Amino acid sequence: MAEKLLRVALKEDRAPQESSSPVESHELCLAQQLEMDASWLPVYHLEPEHVDVIRAFVSSPEKDEERKLKFLTSIAVLFRAATCNSLCQGLDLFCQRYKLAENIKVLLEEEPRDQLHTAVWRSAMFAMTEMSFVEAVLEGKEIGLLQACFSGIFLLPPKEEMQDLKPFLYFTTMKGMDTMLVALVLNSPTSRVNEKMQSIFQMLLTFTTSERASVRERAVGRMRVLSFLLANYSSLKADPNEERHASRAEMQMPIIGQLLGHLLLLLSFKEEETGHLALDALCLLFQFKYQQHCATLTEENTQLQGDWETETTSLRTSPSATHIIESFAEYLQPSERSDIVRVFIEAMTDSSTFDKEAARNVLDVVRGNPDLWLVDVPKITSCIHKTLGCIKSVPARQSVESLMVSMADKCPQEVVTTLLQVAPGGDSTALALWEAMFSVPQTVRNILKELLSQLWDLKSRLFCTHLEDYCLVRLAMLASRDLGDRAFAATYLDFRFLKEERPAMLSLVLRAIMTLSERDEMARKMKVILPDLMRVLLFGYKAATTKALLVFRTIMAQLERREASHIAVQMAEFLLPLLDDELSQLRESSISLFRDLMMMAVGNDKREMKNVVRLGLLPLFFRLSDQTQSVAKLKQDRRRAQEFLIQSLSYLKDAQASLREAAMRFIALQTLAEDREPSIRSLVAQTVIIILSSSREQPRPRWTLRALCCR
Repeated sequence: MAEKLLRVALKEDRAPQESSSPVESHELCLAQQLEMDASWLPVYHLEPEHVDVIRAFVSSPEKDEERKLKFLTSIAVLFRAATCNSLCQGLDLFCQRYKLAENIKVLLEEEPRDQLHTAVWRSAMFAMTEMSFVEAVLEGKEIGLLQACFSGIFLLPPKEEMQDLKPFLYFTTMKGMDTMLVALVLNSPTSRVNEKMQSIFQMLLTFTTSERASVRERAVGRMRVLSFLLANYSSLKADPNEERHASRAEMQMPIIGQLLGHLLLLLSFKEEETGHLALDALCLLFQFKYQQHCATLTEENTQLQGDWETETTSLRTSPSATHIIESFAEYLQPSERSDIVRVFIEAMTDSSTFDKEAARNVLDVVRGNPDLWLVDVPKITSCIHKTLGCIKSVPARQSVESLMVSMADKCPQEVVTTLLQVAPGGDSTALALWEAMFSVPQTVRNILKELLSQLWDLKSRLFCTHLEDYCLVRLAMLASRDLGDRAFAATYLDFRFLKEERPAMLSLVLRAIMTLSERDEMARKMKVILPDLMRVLLFGYKAATTKALLVFRTIMAQLERREASHIAVQMAEFLLPLLDDELSQLRESSISLFRDLMMMAVGNDKREMKNVVRLGLLPLFFRLSDQTQSVAKLKQDRRRAQEFLIQSLSYLKDAQASLREAAMRFIALQTLAEDREPSIRSLVAQTVIIILSSSREQPRPRWTLRALCCR
């Protein structure tokens, strides 16, 4: 009766004020009296002092450390007495009226975060442990309390840095947290165990990415405790009164993939304790997944169960991420494998604290078995698109892009569909992914074919916002059809997609053409695009220009010399400004192509080529001393450079005034005699000596185009 009346009082507190009958007023008054002395609680007669301590603390403004500890201790004693003596009736109402969970949370949030010098944390967690034995007392409040505990204790300084820290206090505090976690899980109804463990694991995962070793170690230690619970839940379940317990097959943990991924990455941390704890947790989770898998086997397959202890021993013997992930693979659900892959992709970001090399090694394993790991293509593709922009490291970026290519080879339709859906117009990350896929011959053909199919669908116009004139659609039409030389040329002249002037899209189209032109048959057909390739150089986009030069060189190599001769002269003239470009890769490509073009001129074109080459002598000579490794492949040694200097004197008497002028400028180095750089002054002095000593000899020119451009 008293409990019923108190429920009425609590309900009245929450409801708007309304008129009530005399009977209701009498009952409310009685309820308030019962509330004031708390004698209505069955457990009150067993522990009256602790009930009074709790009520006094809540109502008092004074909350020093001694009162806090008495309050928390009284809660623990009261709930333990109630549980042991089956006197739990009304405790949920008592907690609600006095806001015990809320008061505990406030105490935890007020504790200092730079030292552990009181037993408040430990006492609070012991109180929460005892409260968990009473149904519904902490329902809906566990997450807030746990977050307060984790944030406060995990973020404490390392043990070594906390002044006057008592080792026993630290040990019992961490032990108190473990005990609390076990109680919260085991005292939950079977229907809520999955949900509760999922929530706790999710909170712990946020701390594993911390830059502080002590934070990671404390979080992983608690993950190990929960992993033990997960592996042994059926035998540890605390409530014997429930009709049935959840079997291993029924224990579904959607977070298991993320959990495994983070633990695998934590193996690589230098701090020894974190690695050991992570390995322990992984072995326990392996036990859970292995036994869960065996529980689903039919009687005919029971002989395949084997021995999980032997398997876990193997994991401990060779605790590398690649070995462990291969051991887990066959026991995981497809969604769990996909989550692991996503964790390792996200570990590649620049802000990640995880070991990039370890992550790359695991992604290598994934690429080696795409049918097993790359199952949820939309989810993984979306993750790559979301993550790639945060990856600046070249090896890490290449690893993720290679994973994208593997998926595109396996499931081109799903990759194209997903990327068209998730990428907004003009999205630079999406363009980078298209370019990565366009870099592989077989992949680019499959992707272009799929693009052609999907982009004709009016429902797939998301990508059209940055295609506009359908550059890739037109390229796909050209590449996907088996056209002869004439039909190919006619079709291209209708499309002219290389007239595209937007840098990103032009670069993407050229990337695809580069890859497609690797096939000799396709390269021969592409001679029709050579005039437009030369015009690309006029746009001034360095990335596109570099690709255009490589494509030009590939196509020209497929032409007969007589057919290529006149085009070579034209292109050589286009290259002159690029021979001295500030971008080393562009200089290398230009000089390399310039060398090839000189060899292609025949007949009357030789004279024109000679005139063009003369205009390029000066930048080519200076590039003989290029410090860039790639350009250095194309230069001569110092001795030959001096020979060229001597030979250039003969051009002072050349019939062409323009060439005499170029030679004069070339040798007029005296203006640099006062240069502030000692190395420049030294070179000037050497050059003057060479000129003076050679002026009497007037040697006949001995250099040729081949000598200038030999490797």
